[in-house]
Amino acid sequence: MKIGKLLFGILLIGLLASSCYTEVIVEDDYIAESPINTALVLESYDLWYVDINATKGSGEVPFLQRAFTISFDRGVVYANNNLVGIGKTGNGLGIDVGSYGTLSGAVEINHDVDGLWLLEVYALNSNTLELYNPYSDTSYVVRGYQSRNFDYDQVFYDNIHYFLQEYQVWEKTYTSEVGAINEFDEENYLQFPANYDGSFRSSIDASGIPLNNLEWDYQGNYEVYDVQDDAMLKTLTLDYDYLGNDYFELYVIDDSTIELYHVSSGTIYEFSGRGYMQYLKSGNDTGKKRTKVKNPIMDVVRQRKM
Repeated sequence: MKIGKLLFGILLIGLLASSCYTEVIVEDDYIAESPINTALVLESYDLWYVDINATKGSGEVPFLQRAFTISFDRGVVYANNNLVGIGKTGNGLGIDVGSYGTLSGAVEINHDVDGLWLLEVYALNSNTLELYNPYSDTSYVVRGYQSRNFDYDQVFYDNIHYFLQEYQVWEKTYTSEVGAINEFDEENYLQFPANYDGSFRSSIDASGIPLNNLEWDYQGNYEVYDVQDDAMLKTLTLDYDYLGNDYFELYVIDDSTIELYHVSSGTIYEFSGRGYMQYLKSGNDTGKKRTKVKNPIMDVVRQRKM
């Protein structure tokens, strides 16, 4: 990794000028700064979104692998490990997961569960950092946002397969009167198992029964698609093995409700999440980790009349 990218290039000119403790040594494109400026940069944004698809290396930093966002606030590290509650938990920062101290161009994080981790900090542009762990030889790219400018809705849509997995079961709570009769009318429960493997299960059991009493009638594979030129729309296909496919437009109503628009019948269904699975400080809660996922792209036009 090029030492010339070490933290505090153009990004920090304003911060460097404001610090009376700064010592700058320029030699062979190397810029060494006092530790206080590392803290200033990490604390310059309320939230750092972890762009998991930009990760490099074969190892991992466990708490970064789980987090959607990470924040540094006066020595305390916060993380949003769930989409449910994001924007509300911890005033948007998430839960307290540990503490940190800054070094010159590096941060040392003492995670409550995962222990002590040293991350070298590199500036990629004015709001993007690379956090590099030399022990695992792994880099994470994080992008900075202020809470007031952070698009929480877009985070849901960009990571919607994780959102589907944050509830044990999705229960149908509404079916529109408009729409042709179809076999999906009979389905009352959907399940998308954690650790995205592309499988789902469905049940026609009556609404309101205990989750442990559910009997799964069908299973198959599902796929979430991005839609060309429509960042706020996802589509969903449910492949029932030998029974054919169902195709939906997928909308997030709130952090416990999704809407499925069955395009072929014109029917609108709402499903509510039951059995919320909160991912706290340890990956051992359920084994949930984020991995690189690139949704296939579908070239369709939105059919749902909003």
